[in-house]
Amino acid sequence: MSFVNSLDISASALSAQRLRMDIISQNIANQETYNTSPGGDPYCRQLVIFSEKKKFGDILDKYARLAYNDDEDVKNYSRGVYYLDHQDRYKSAGVTVAEVIEDDAPFVPVYDPDNPLADEDGYIYKSNVDNTKEQIDLLAAQRSYEANAAAFAAVKSMLSTAMTLKGR
Repeated sequence: MSFVNSLDISASALSAQRLRMDIISQNIANQETYNTSPGGDPYCRQLVIFSEKKKFGDILDKYARLAYNDDEDVKNYSRGVYYLDHQDRYKSAGVTVAEVIEDDAPFVPVYDPDNPLADEDGYIYKSNVDNTKEQIDLLAAQRSYEANAAAFAAVKSMLSTAMTLKGR
C-alpha cells in the first residue's frame, strides 16, 4: 500500500468522524425542542451510518486466490506481504458515510394541558435526544478522530523520513 493511499484512508475517516460530530452537535442543540404544530413531530435524533469503501471480503478473496496460485513468486509472499503487481489494492479503501438516519426511539411526552400545541390528552412531545447518549457518542467520535489524526501524522512522518533517506 502506498503512503498516499494510507493518507487517503485516514483522511476519509477524519472526514466521516467530523460529520458524525456535526450531527451529534445538531442533536444536542435540538434536544429541548417540542412539536411546533398541533399533531406535528418535534426534532428527531439523527444517527450516522458508516460503511467501508472497499469490502473486506473482496480483499480477503484476493489474498486467498493469490496464496493458492502456482506461481512461485506469489507463494513466497502469500502471508499478507505487499504485492508489487497489485499496487492499487487499497486505492479506494477507507470509510464513507452511508447515510444519516432518524432514530426510531419514541418522543418524550410532557404533560402540559394549557399549551395550545397539546394533544387531546394534554401532552406535548419533546425530542427523543438523550443528552447522555449524545455525550458518549461525541466522546467516541472524538477518540476515533484523534486516532485517525495520529495515524495520518505517523504516515506523514514516515513519508518525510523516506524522502530524506532517498539521497543516501
